[in-house]
Amino acid sequence: MNAKQHDTKALQDLDKQHYMHPFTDSKAMHKKGTRIITGADGCYIYDSEGGKVLDGMAGLWCVAIGYGRHELADVAAQQMRELPYYNSFFGTAHPPVIKLAAQLKKLAPAHISHVFFTGSGSESNDTNVRLVRHYWQAKGQPKKRTIISRYNAYHGSTMAAMSLGGMKGMHDQGGIIDGIEHIMQPHWYHETLVGESEEDFGLRAAQALETKILEVGADHVGAFIGEPVQGAGAVIVPPASYWPEIQRICKKYDILLIADEVITGFGRTGNWFASETLGIEADLMTIAKGLSSGYMPIGGVLISDRVAKVVIEGGEFAHGYTYSGHPVAAAVASANLSIIEDEGLVEKVRDETGPYLQHRLLELLDHPLVGQVRGIGLMGALELVQDKASHTNYPKEVGIGGICRDYALANSLVMRAVGDSMIMCPPLIISKLEIDELMEKTKKSLDQTLAHVEG
Repeated sequence: MNAKQHDTKALQDLDKQHYMHPFTDSKAMHKKGTRIITGADGCYIYDSEGGKVLDGMAGLWCVAIGYGRHELADVAAQQMRELPYYNSFFGTAHPPVIKLAAQLKKLAPAHISHVFFTGSGSESNDTNVRLVRHYWQAKGQPKKRTIISRYNAYHGSTMAAMSLGGMKGMHDQGGIIDGIEHIMQPHWYHETLVGESEEDFGLRAAQALETKILEVGADHVGAFIGEPVQGAGAVIVPPASYWPEIQRICKKYDILLIADEVITGFGRTGNWFASETLGIEADLMTIAKGLSSGYMPIGGVLISDRVAKVVIEGGEFAHGYTYSGHPVAAAVASANLSIIEDEGLVEKVRDETGPYLQHRLLELLDHPLVGQVRGIGLMGALELVQDKASHTNYPKEVGIGGICRDYALANSLVMRAVGDSMIMCPPLIISKLEIDELMEKTKKSLDQTLAHVEG
């Protein structure tokens, strides 16, 4: 790729003066200097210094079909010429949004009948709060307002979505909305009891939901929300016993089940949705990220027939966004889904690259720093520990995850540090050779991190 020449220092200075970054310690960032990304192609990004970096995080869990897909640029340009914008309010629609809704119905589990479009996963989970509460109100049970989530869950950063999430650092900056409760996460490696099997742990973690329902009162609980696999929480893959028990409890107490598929949807786990991979039948499914491979901002909620019928019969649903079903975003998302389908990327992840990545990750269990490997499909995590036998992490002040992340970047690899876990989520187009490169650079970064903390 022929990258344009950029004045890195001038861009960094301008950035410092005017741009407030999301999820960033700005003071620390500007002391080091902002990393300026200027181009991308396939599984690689390019910086303003001419560096070529393997993107092991697919942007922000989203660039499924890889960078540089001119087909999507062409679709966007064509749609902008035909109809750059119109809303879906007041009895109006347009061809791109109608086509995308029908396309999603075809790809989604059979019990899904409708989709409500938004601009992001955060907006989608805000929409879920509205849908849940409106649904029960329409059924004559307005007290069923409480939604139960999990500690260390991530459901977005708008006020309602952040409240649904279970990350204390976010809650500490402004509090949370009312009617949200949290239970334990299914993190076997750190939360199991001595002598407890993984299956028994999964049941115990799920049964925390029943305990919370009884504490709040079943007539006050409207829904449970969970990521099939916790992504930003450090790729927490629940035991096989977990989701069947969660579903049993939801049915027993007649509460809605929300599967947040923002990260896990559109092929990431080897099926179109992780709900299929893990046997989850959700009433509402949150989507975004891979829906457009990040090429345009768009999200949505897939809605089961059970919920859709009640909401539609209930009259006006007084909710929506200026950009709900934006025609350009919808056209790009539709083309993106067609590429995933036409190129067989879901099957590739299921049959080839997913198993290969998981196999290569397991090889790293022999490394002195790696206490656990977690993963499914094209998602993976390495738990960095000081002592393998006791599952003991390094003291927080060591910041081992950040150390490893920085070595990875110096080795031209983007990995993400979540506490003491190194996580990865490469584009669905990644090849076995590129996975080998990913593993080689990961191993080198682990070796350098070990030498750093031992030195």
